[in-house]
Parts: sequence; structure tokens; C-alpha cells
Amino acid sequence: MTDLAHIDVWLFDLDNTLYPLETGFMRQIEERMTDFMERFTGLPRDEARAIQKTYFQTHGTTLAGLMKNHQIDPEAFLDEVHQVSLDLLTPDPAMAAALRRLPGRRLVFTNGSAAHAERVLERLQIADAFEDVFHISAADYIPKPAPETFEKMMRRHGVAAVGSAFFEDSEKNLAPAAALGMTTVLVGPHAGASTADFVHHRTHDLPGFLAGARMKGSPA
Repeated sequence: MTDLAHIDVWLFDLDNTLYPLETGFMRQIEERMTDFMERFTGLPRDEARAIQKTYFQTHGTTLAGLMKNHQIDPEAFLDEVHQVSLDLLTPDPAMAAALRRLPGRRLVFTNGSAAHAERVLERLQIADAFEDVFHISAADYIPKPAPETFEKMMRRHGVAAVGSAFFEDSEKNLAPAAALGMTTVLVGPHAGASTADFVHHRTHDLPGFLAGARMKGSPA
């Protein structure tokens, strides 16, 4: 049993964390980003996608790379790429129950937009499980894993690192969380292969992990 009895603030990434990577939902958004890049650059699709991936790897998100190199309107980009069908997302009663069981505060911490987070959480029927969402515009469009974005989130929501747990599907986004003193949990099908010392726990089954963990108030 994983001991999380010291945790009273629960921070969750959104995409590929609160629903499984295997849904393929994010691939729709990635394709919309490639559509945007192809149109914006006028390059063949493969070349546009290569630039998109370079921006993601170098700047944390495609948007951050576009803003730095091309000064685009971030909200117009976000509105366009997030206009995808939600049909691939299915509410998971086990996830909903596990989230609502968590003692203390629950927040979503995402590099996505506020509108995207709202749509996804409502579709998954877990919007009411969270106090609030810290989204990319609240971060001044500076994405995780930038340390200043973690600091902004903590200041805005009055979060102390010690006593907080952060759940993410991206290993690199957990490094600053661990450096601050948060408990980190890597989520997804590749989590078990991680050997990073800043990853404290790993799971492919987030609802099962949460349901099986020892929480504050649980019997000793």
C-alpha cells in the first residue's frame, strides 16, 4: 500500500493523466496542431510536423515555440487546436470515485486552455471533483516544466509543496515538482520504465493506485 497519508493537496495534470493515453484523444489535438503549422508555415505536412515537434521539445509546448519565434495570438491557436470531438473520452466511475475519496484540496494543473479543461472534465463527469484549474493563460503561457510556472500556480492557489502530490504523464514535468518538495507520481503505460530519482511513485492504473493508497484519516 502506497503511503500518501501526508498529502492534503492533490495536483493533477489533465491530458493523458485523468484519462488513459490509450484513448487516442490527444492525437486529435496533435493533428490539429499540425494542420495549423502546415497552414501557418506553408510547408509540406512532414516538414511542418517536424517544426512542431522541435518547438514542443525545445519550449515545452508547440504554442510556446510559436509565441517565441512568430509572436502568434495564443488564444486563437488554443481555440483552434482544441476544437476536437470528445467522443473518444468515456466517463470512468472508478476514477471519479477515487478522486472524490481524496482528503483535502484537488486542483488540475495543465498546459492546456481553461476552455479545454472545462470541456474534458465535464465530459469525464469529474469537474465537481476539483476546486479549480490552473491553465496555460494563468501561467502567462509559460508551460510546465518551467519552475516559474509551478511558483505561479502555488502562489495563486496558496499551495505549499510539502504535503502536495503531483500526478503527471510527462516525466520531465515532475522534476521541478520534486525539487520543490512535492510527492511525484508518474502516470501512464510507460511509467514503470522510468528510473528518474525525482519520480517517487509510478502507475499505469491511476484509479487503482488512488483507491489502494493509504490516505490521511485511513486506518493505520
